[in-house]
Amino acid sequence: MEITCYRDPEIYRETRHLPADIYNLTITLLTRCPTGHLFVPIRAMQYMAIVDSNEFVFVDGERKCWIDIAWCNFQREDRDALNQPVVYDVVYYRENMSAIMVRLQREFPLALKSLVNKVKLDGPARILHFPVKR
Repeated sequence: MEITCYRDPEIYRETRHLPADIYNLTITLLTRCPTGHLFVPIRAMQYMAIVDSNEFVFVDGERKCWIDIAWCNFQREDRDALNQPVVYDVVYYRENMSAIMVRLQREFPLALKSLVNKVKLDGPARILHFPVKR
């Protein structure tokens, strides 16, 4: 799938924390994508999340190719453990998007979990054998 997205001028930017389980699940799903882009339909909102290794962008189904909100500048190296939240920036490209942001924080994890059940794992499984001390 190929989508060209456009951005209006940045209106507002704020720093937030993404829970570790959501960030880790997103990156895990992204590593399974051979294209390096993960498309996450958020059906409850008629939004599409487009994820790459640097940014999560959210596109409204009505505006098709215009980015409304972007999550970027993930500070993953600042955490000491994988179960700590990740600090990131939210960039708003439209006015009055705070209600949409609240919904995205609730619906994006649900859409990811739905996607996990649909992702096909190709290739053979590997079993690792560890020596047993007796």
